Amino acid sequence: MRLAFMGSPDFAVPSLKALMDAGHEIACVYSQPPRPAGRGKKLTPTPVHAFAEANGLEVRHPESLKSQDEKDAFAALDLDAAIVVAYGLILPKAILDAPKLGCINLHGSLLPRWRGAAPMQRAIMAGDEITGVQTMQMEKGLDTGPVFLTATTPITNDDTAGSLHDRLADLGAKLLVETLQELEQNGLESRPQSEDGVTYAHKLGPDDTRIDWNRAGEEIDWQIRGLSPFPGAWFEILQNEKPVRVKALMSEYLADRSGNPGDVLDDELTIACGKGAVRLSRVQKAGKSACSAEDFLRGNPLTLGSKVL
Repeated sequence: MRLAFMGSPDFAVPSLKALMDAGHEIACVYSQPPRPAGRGKKLTPTPVHAFAEANGLEVRHPESLKSQDEKDAFAALDLDAAIVVAYGLILPKAILDAPKLGCINLHGSLLPRWRGAAPMQRAIMAGDEITGVQTMQMEKGLDTGPVFLTATTPITNDDTAGSLHDRLADLGAKLLVETLQELEQNGLESRPQSEDGVTYAHKLGPDDTRIDWNRAGEEIDWQIRGLSPFPGAWFEILQNEKPVRVKALMSEYLADRSGNPGDVLDDELTIACGKGAVRLSRVQKAGKSACSAEDFLRGNPLTLGSKVL
């Protein structure tokens, strides 16, 4: 098929590569504009942009697709379909309607659960036991279109947003290739989403990241793993009577341990919660690299009876 690919972050790169490997013609790649990044604030292309350029593909990065010039330029590509994977721009109706088969989206949840910006993180933070990826026909609503195909995966107690991201990116790339093959050969039918069980994966913000040790330990474990490695759930320790921020990047829920919320229960960085406790196994002190709890405790002794904030 003759395709446009519309995507921006790392999550979308395996999908673009899989479509190329499957022999589809990538007429053009659309991605978010380069943004300042790093200490030097150098303009940096998105991962999709960088991958596409490295593979000799035309890349467009408009700030918006609302102008008539952008709509005309897109229509002139004469596409069979546009593939959208975490692009980050709203597609006007003229864009949605331009390709012969419309725009096909890859979404990282089991719709209608977790429509929106942060489905992988929200699934872990809510304690979901299963998630997946789906291909869907795009329409004007937010992730409301009918679904073509689904691939599922369990969420384990060892999963972080990072590990789930990588697994779903690979699953999604395969699912997109399968979807296009079925559309091309068999005229794949889509099915409407259920009207029950709709939830929204709102964009992550500062209110999501601070750990409240009064919450149940199981919920804190979900929060920590759902926000790891970025942006990271955090707490504070006191050093020289000053609060210092520490990100918790990996944890384990311990239902059989208890104490006053925030109390350090042993020399393994086990911290009491409102119910149960969590044992932190990987952390990152402000201004330092991520490290194991063992290495952290060598330089930041938190002994039995200490307290974190």
